[in-house]
Amino acid sequence: MVENGGNAALKKYIHDQIESTGGLDFATYMELCLYHPEHGYYMAARDRIGKQGDFFTSSSVHSLFGRLLARQLKQMWDVLGGGAFTIAEQGAGEGHLALDILTAIKEECPQFYARLTYLLVEISPDNRERQQRLLAAHAAQVSWCTFDDVEALVGCYLSNELIDAFPAHLLEKRAGTLQEVFVVDRDGELAEELREVSTPEIAEHFRRLGVAPVEGNRFEVNLAANRWMTQVARKIARGFVLTIDYGYPATELYSPLRSNGTLMCYQRHTSNEEPLLRIGEQDITAHVDFTALQLAGQAAGLEPLWFGEQYRFLMSLGFVEALIELQAKTADEKEARALRLTLKNLIMPDGGMGETFKVLVQGKGVDNPALLCQRKLTDLPLPAML
Repeated sequence: MVENGGNAALKKYIHDQIESTGGLDFATYMELCLYHPEHGYYMAARDRIGKQGDFFTSSSVHSLFGRLLARQLKQMWDVLGGGAFTIAEQGAGEGHLALDILTAIKEECPQFYARLTYLLVEISPDNRERQQRLLAAHAAQVSWCTFDDVEALVGCYLSNELIDAFPAHLLEKRAGTLQEVFVVDRDGELAEELREVSTPEIAEHFRRLGVAPVEGNRFEVNLAANRWMTQVARKIARGFVLTIDYGYPATELYSPLRSNGTLMCYQRHTSNEEPLLRIGEQDITAHVDFTALQLAGQAAGLEPLWFGEQYRFLMSLGFVEALIELQAKTADEKEARALRLTLKNLIMPDGGMGETFKVLVQGKGVDNPALLCQRKLTDLPLPAML
C-alpha cells in the first residue's frame, strides 16, 4: 500500500515502533496516529471542526444543540437539589458546545449559573488554547483538568463525539477463529497482517455482550471505551453521565450486513477507508458499541436511564418550539429557510445525524427521575404557531 502524505516525523516514529516490536496491533497504531504527544491528529495545531476543518459536529451545526442540552442539564441540577453542580466535558474540541451551554444557562437560569463549575477534561494543548480564548466571557465558571483529576463529581459527566475516536482493535473472523489486524512494515510501506488476537479481553468482550461476530466479517472492538466508562462511573459521587456519539447497540453493530465494519477516516469533509494513509493528518473513527457502554457502566454502579436516537432526544427537549421561536425572530424568509435547513441536519432520522447519533443517559444515586429527554414524542404539547 502506498503511503499518501502524512506527517513525516510521525511516520518515521511508527516505522521505528514496528521495527522494534515486529508489528503494532491496530489499536496501538490508531492511538499513535491520533494522540502522539507532538504529532498526533488531535494533539498538533490544526483546524479540525467546521468548514475549514475535516468534519462537522452537532455543536458546530447550530447553537440550538447546546441550548437544548442546557435544558436537560438544568433539570439534572434540580434533581440533585439545586446546590453546587459540576459539568465535566471531556473532548470538548474548540469549546463551542461548552460556550452554547454556558451562555444558555446564564441567560435562562442565573441561579444555576451561579452554582455551576464547568470542567474541561482536555489533553490537547491546541484545544486548550482555543477553548480558553472562546470561553473568556465565562472564565469564572470554567476550569481545565486531566481525566485523573476528576473525582467525587456531583453533577454530569458529558461527552459529545468522544468515544468514536478511542483506539479500537480491528478484527476479522476466519474459519471460526478471531484474528486481529496488525500494522506491519512491508518493503518500507505500511501494510496489514492478520495474527492471533493480542489479548483475551476481546473474546471476553463478546461473551459479555452475548453476540457472536459473523464469519468473514471485519469489525472493531473498543476495549478502551469499556475501561473509560468503568473509570467515569467511579468518578461520580452522585449525578449523571451523558454520552452522545454515533453508534449502535451490539446486535446492530455486529450485524451480518455490516461486513466491513465501521472504521472510517475523515479529511477536508471527505471520508475514506484508508487508515494507513495520511498518517496524523486525518481523523480515524469507529462507531460506538452502546450495549458495551451500558454493561460497563452497570457493572460499576451506573444505572441506564435513557437511550435513543439524537432526534428523539432533541425533540423531547423542545426542538420544535425552539425552532419556531428562532424563525419568529427572523424577518427575512430566505434566512428563515436557511435556518430550517441548517437545523434539519440535527434531527434528520433517515441516515442523518438525528438517527445515526445516539444518546445514552446513565445515573448514580439519583433513583429514577422523569427526565425531559424521556418524554414520548406523542406526549409532547403542540407548540403554538407564532
